[in-house]
Amino acid sequence: MTALDPPDAGLGTPSRTAEPDTDPASDRTGDTILGRRHRALTLGIVTVVSLIAFEASAVNTAMPIAARALDGVELYAYAFSAYFTASLFAMALSGEWCDRKGPLTPLFSGIVAFGAGLLIAGTAQRMWMFVGGRAVQGIGGGLVIVALYVVVGRAYPPRLQPAVLASFSAAWVLPVIVGPLIAGTITEQAGWRWVFLSIPVLVLPPLAVMLSALRTLPPGGRSPAMNGRRILLALAVACGAGLLQYAAQDLAWYSLLPAAAGLALLVPCVLRLLPAGTFRAARGLPSVVLLRGVAAGAFLGAESFVPLMLVTQRGLSPTAAGLTLAGGGLTWALGSYTQSRARLEPYRERLMGLGMLLIAAAIALVPLALAGSVPVWTVAVAWTVGGYGMGVTISSASVLMLKLSGPDDAGSNSSSLQVSDALGNITLVGLSGVLFVAFGGAAIAPAHPTAAAPAVPSSHPAAFAAVYAAMATVALVGAWVTTRLRPGPVKR
Repeated sequence: MTALDPPDAGLGTPSRTAEPDTDPASDRTGDTILGRRHRALTLGIVTVVSLIAFEASAVNTAMPIAARALDGVELYAYAFSAYFTASLFAMALSGEWCDRKGPLTPLFSGIVAFGAGLLIAGTAQRMWMFVGGRAVQGIGGGLVIVALYVVVGRAYPPRLQPAVLASFSAAWVLPVIVGPLIAGTITEQAGWRWVFLSIPVLVLPPLAVMLSALRTLPPGGRSPAMNGRRILLALAVACGAGLLQYAAQDLAWYSLLPAAAGLALLVPCVLRLLPAGTFRAARGLPSVVLLRGVAAGAFLGAESFVPLMLVTQRGLSPTAAGLTLAGGGLTWALGSYTQSRARLEPYRERLMGLGMLLIAAAIALVPLALAGSVPVWTVAVAWTVGGYGMGVTISSASVLMLKLSGPDDAGSNSSSLQVSDALGNITLVGLSGVLFVAFGGAAIAPAHPTAAAPAVPSSHPAAFAAVYAAMATVALVGAWVTTRLRPGPVKR
């Protein structure tokens, strides 16, 4: 794009259909995200995010039983990271697609792919098929999340964007409360497969709610051609990450070959895909992008193993184990609401630093529950603290990205933010999986496929402790990155 493009061509600026402040005759009821002008779109966005949130909370609850039923505990981490590996490619594709053609098609295509992945996972007979279904879900999720950010930038004026982003987190509140309870009950009474097979019926309502509002958005940029180089780079990164994950399944000498090939694809392509200076935490946008990956990856790398730890080490039911994470979803929404307050805008970077420290503290507290004398509710308390830190940090990173983006690079910057998120999840969840297996976690015995609640096997606390120690350390590194978020002085 060029400087001659209209101001509504990018994510960081409002569209012509979303400028109530400049029209004296505008209806003032349209000046909020639930006002007449924006109500349908806001409700549609919240519905889509709620669908994704319910899936995430439900899958976290059912995953320990699914992995053990399919005799695939050693691939447990890859059932999570496969989602983000596939979504990484889809995010780059969605960013280019949205910038050129608008967000309507990638958004709806992503919702369909998301539902198809759930059906594949729910009918899987082998763990590798289950992981493949999660990858298809990742393609759908990657298309959707970038398209939603583009919708926010084009349909809402800048002063409403923090509130919309806060609604993203608020949309997680009800799903994280009812998700574990519903998923746990279904898993114990009907089987884990129905957790995945029942969610696709929720795909249709968002399509109906959002369609009319999305059709009023302006089209994409002037150029009909997408940046094929950026899409190929993302594909190479996803393939490289997949090779590294494959190599990490077996820590033997012959794993060095796929590991080397993965690194050869991953490193140079990532350096070109993200803003220059991202991995050295250059001030401004590069550090914002880096922090998003560090925060998301550290939190998910730890969270993925919480239900498995509580089921296998403390003998909890899937429902009870999943419910320990519910408080984190509530405080995540509260943290997102906190950062959206206008009076806190001058302190945004400090809030993000505090958020990362809270995340590190929460992760460090979780392994205390490996000791039988420590009550299990310690995990719930810790995750409540960590969720608040994530709400403050993740939503603030999105706000800073919007602020630092121009009208011509907003789609690609949004894509970079989400690519960093996915890459952080892939890398750090994968690292968690490697540490888990290296410290004996794969020895956890599989349950009988028809068992509703597995028997507690022999204890392997070191495998879980290694995961949490590593992720807490990464979160502390993220706290340092928050000191680099303000752009440096412009050189003349």
